[in-house]
Amino acid sequence: MNTKTKNSDQGKVLAGLDLGTTKVSACMGRTCADGSIEITGIGTRPSSGVRHGMVVNIEATVEAVKEAIQEAESMAGEKMNSVHVAIGGEHIKCVNSQGNAAIREGEVTKAILDLALESAIAIPLSNDEKIIHVIPQEYAIDWQDGIREPSGMSGTRLDANFHVVVGAKNALSNIAKCVGMCGLDIQDIVVEPIAAATSVLTDEEKELGAVLLDIGGGTTDVAVYTDGSLRHTEIIPIAGDSVTRDIAMTFRTPAQHAEQVKIKYACALQELTDETESIRVPGLADRPATQIPRQMLASVVESRYRELYNLVHNKLQEAKISKEKLGSGVILTGGAATMEGAAELAEEIFHLPVSSGKPKNLQGLNDLYDNSAFSTCTGLLVYASSRKRGWMYEPRESRNGFKFSWRAIRTWLHKTYKQI
Repeated sequence: MNTKTKNSDQGKVLAGLDLGTTKVSACMGRTCADGSIEITGIGTRPSSGVRHGMVVNIEATVEAVKEAIQEAESMAGEKMNSVHVAIGGEHIKCVNSQGNAAIREGEVTKAILDLALESAIAIPLSNDEKIIHVIPQEYAIDWQDGIREPSGMSGTRLDANFHVVVGAKNALSNIAKCVGMCGLDIQDIVVEPIAAATSVLTDEEKELGAVLLDIGGGTTDVAVYTDGSLRHTEIIPIAGDSVTRDIAMTFRTPAQHAEQVKIKYACALQELTDETESIRVPGLADRPATQIPRQMLASVVESRYRELYNLVHNKLQEAKISKEKLGSGVILTGGAATMEGAAELAEEIFHLPVSSGKPKNLQGLNDLYDNSAFSTCTGLLVYASSRKRGWMYEPRESRNGFKFSWRAIRTWLHKTYKQI
């Protein structure tokens, strides 16, 4: 990165928008001289128009987005014109794909890199699918592999590995419609696991290998890194709201009371609770409240967290992710990851060290927002800042006829080919 690029980006306004199941979050910030980001404004509103990462009610979503944006703008003292938007949902899929190209002039050029990438994205897609991200993992030139930066190197053949993330066009279109109705342009769309990992994980953790679990309200976002590269992404529709519904159904209490019981008393590992402790659970309608053992509540909560962790564990096995490659272990982030017992249960199931993760390299956050519940939203700002220090990549139409562009959905190849 040259000094001119860094100085031109310094102080530029960045904006992120996270459309979550339980809340819509908008954040604004500016890049600092030391490369960190100063958060200047954050706005949140309860969300009722999004379910498991998908827009299900445009009117309700637009209303929540407008209010969150207004709150962030008021705090920042400036207007938001364009945003980086996070997207989630079960429709998000990933595949590790290989591409190659002949090095005709004996040296790797941008044109050669383009050809390798375009051969990698020639993957089967349904009519409703669109590529969102293509992230380089590593390159090989002839017999030499493990290359991070192949530009300028000599050889006869370039092989490249990429992590390709695909999403449903209708999901992207609904998000674009909601944001457009709020008078904003979309600068880019970023899948939630990548946004959260950009904010929470350090380069060292990615190099050693890490599993990031961002447990939110409607979904749990999974990002797996080994040897510094993104190897697997997954979005699972089990999260904090699942626990709330379990409590409401089991103890016959309204959802809003179940949420409060969860926040105040829930524990994800039954053995950590006191068998003599009891709690009060409000009843439905005019029915009286009941006293239940806290261990009974913990049993319900543990069952759901155990299901989630086992599902993630199975997904890692299916993706052939070796535990020996996960030196940093499991990092938990997101609002539902802070529950008592969540880390201890994760250690039991994954047989890996477990730690909590919060947004890093940020300034200006007060105690209210300096927590893992805002990992995705603040990660969008870090992602936006990182992209500004490189170059934008717009490949030509690929071999399978798929035009690799959708207004603001652009593929990013970092100037130094360092992973996101």
